[in-house]
Amino acid sequence: MSTAATEARRFLRAQHHGVLSTLSKKLDGYPFGSIAPFILDQSGCPIILISTLAEHTKNISADPRVSLLAHSPAADFQANARVTVVGNCTRVDNQEEPRARYLRYFPNAEGYFDTHDFFFYRIEPVRIRYIGGFGAIHWIESDSFHPPPNTLAQHEDAIIAHMNTDHAHNLLAYCQHYHHVSASHASMLGIDPDGFDVRAADQTLRFEFDTPVLDAQAARKALVAMAQVGKS
Repeated sequence: MSTAATEARRFLRAQHHGVLSTLSKKLDGYPFGSIAPFILDQSGCPIILISTLAEHTKNISADPRVSLLAHSPAADFQANARVTVVGNCTRVDNQEEPRARYLRYFPNAEGYFDTHDFFFYRIEPVRIRYIGGFGAIHWIESDSFHPPPNTLAQHEDAIIAHMNTDHAHNLLAYCQHYHHVSASHASMLGIDPDGFDVRAADQTLRFEFDTPVLDAQAARKALVAMAQVGKS
């Protein structure tokens, strides 16, 4: 059964750009907003790649309290869904851990590492504000925002390689059936307990699982079932 926390997490997984607000070091704690590309890790925490020279990074070093606002484009922004993650932002201990996943979504960021001053940071949610539309307003605790414990992180690279190498035709079928997008090439970018992302026809398409997928075997079963529906 869907809950506001699940809806908020699923919505946020489909977004990859937001407004990062930090507490200004230079201006005595005034809010400082900046554009921030992001991905979510398997636990639902936003991951950002930022430079030590950037104003927001200096702010985070002085005070880790941040918020990240994400929304999908719409003609009426007030009526559209949006999520604000309020939490603490810290540098990721193992910088290699999120790199492959991040670069699949943002391949142009590869060149950032040549300057040696870009690092991955993780936002650990404290509370989440989710507005699903007019009247659908929720404050969500971080414990309920995270997905169930899962092992997908350690299998994600292998699943993606397998799908892109051996089942590219299924990815094309997913795009056609679920999004009515016809493409000559498609590649899986990431898979998580809530669904997966595919790049096709110069856009990133989100596909959601009916129920959370918590391991490689469950992922295979869900992907096969979706392929069968697509073929039918």
